[in-house]
Amino acid sequence: MSYRLILKPSAEKQLADLTKSLQRRIVEKLAQLETEPRMSGTVKLTGARNCYRVRVGNYRIVYAIDDANNTVHVTIIAHRRDVYRGL
Repeated sequence: MSYRLILKPSAEKQLADLTKSLQRRIVEKLAQLETEPRMSGTVKLTGARNCYRVRVGNYRIVYAIDDANNTVHVTIIAHRRDVYRGL
């Protein structure tokens, strides 16, 4: 089953601000999320209903899964020291 990937504008900006090599690695992980949003290495965030995170080196991708509409909403792409501020 394939999911549609939707990036918040703020997540797109966070991605654009990264180095090209890191962007490539994150885009590869985002492509994997389209086919398998609950892949190995994914952690469900405590206290959030459908929020998950996946690691890409020192960076984290935080996203929500909407199974009813087959969509993955990426909300945050940030360094691990910054990612949980404001959640």
